[in-house]
Formats: sequence, C-alpha cells, structure tokens
Amino acid sequence: MSQSIADTLQVRWLGRVDYQTTWQQMRDYTDNRDQNSPDQLWLLEHHPVFTQGQAGKAEHVLAAGDIPVVQTDRGGQVTYHGPGQLIGYFLIDLKRKNIGIRPLVTGIEQSLVEYLNQQGINAAADPNAPGVYIDGSKIASLGLRVRKFRSYHGLGLNVNTDLEPFLRINPCGYQGMQMTRMSDFGLTQSVEQAGTELAPVIAKLLDYTHIQWDK
Repeated sequence: MSQSIADTLQVRWLGRVDYQTTWQQMRDYTDNRDQNSPDQLWLLEHHPVFTQGQAGKAEHVLAAGDIPVVQTDRGGQVTYHGPGQLIGYFLIDLKRKNIGIRPLVTGIEQSLVEYLNQQGINAAADPNAPGVYIDGSKIASLGLRVRKFRSYHGLGLNVNTDLEPFLRINPCGYQGMQMTRMSDFGLTQSVEQAGTELAPVIAKLLDYTHIQWDK
C-alpha cells in the first residue's frame, strides 16, 4: 500500500445530478475499488428528492406531493435533498484509513461545525441526534453506509436551499424539526463555493495531508 494513497483525498465536483444514478455510482465505486483506489469526496447537488434511510418510517413522510420518495440504504430516516443544498459523499476505505464509523461521523460533524464557525455561525453537534445545529435548528444532516469497511453516502448542508419541502416530512424522524440554512445568516456562497471551502476542513479533520481536486 502506498502511503500517499492513504493520505490523499480526491475531491470531485459533480454539479446537479440525479439521486438514484449517483447512488448507483457510489455503490459501483465501493464494490469495485481495491487497495490502490483513492478515497474520494463527491460534492454535488441533487434534483428535489426525499430519501428514506434504513430506519425510515412511512408516517414521517407527511405529504410528498410532487417530490419523489426513494428508499435508500444509508443510515437514518427521511430527509430532503434539492438545489441549494451541498451534498458530500464519503467514499473511504475505513480499514486503510484506520478509522471507525463513529470517529468518521464525529469527524464529519466537527468539520461542518468548524467550517460554519469560520463563516461566523455558531454551530454545534448534538450527541443525541446526528447532524449539526444552530440554536436548535438543523443546518446539516448525516447518513452513512459502510459495506466491507468501505463507506458511502454522507452529508447534506443547507446553503441556500428552499426549506419548504422539509415541512412535508418529519426531518430525520423528528416531528416539527426546525431547519435553517447558511443564507439565513447573510452568507451568499454558491453551493459549489461552499464545497470548495468545506473540503479542506474535512481533509484536515479526517487526517488527509493532500487533496487532489478533480473538477
């Protein structure tokens, strides 16, 4: 194993893409990767979609309306993805990186907290509810899947998302969960810019010494 492979995070910007197509691409990469395959962070937006995690319950989808609901294989319950939300998918060889799933989740949460703090937003993780919060309102959600020590799925950070669709569900299974977004605090980043700013924070907190950008 090359030390440089374990220390390198390849970051890809995919633009606005279909959820199910990207989900299949994640599974394909996870199934086909070998010891020389780089760990990757995929940054993107999705077209509007509700996704049900493995713990999801149908009653938490209140009124999907014209937005499709997709049953997926990540952890957690129902959430919304759509334009204006930064998605980060973590395709990591946990055994090679010598990191467990709980430390990975904690590292992702702390990356989001540190990034938002850099932007002047006082955010925090909640040990009892995965994600990142500002005064009780949720700004970022997490949901991962690990198969054969390889992770996929990841985070959703509300940058300038339309929050109305969250009213159609109980976000992450919590009735009345209040959602927020970066633009509510006067920030004007595009989703791509937010991803470009967040990626180095993620790399640092997950102990990658080199970022390889692939746009």
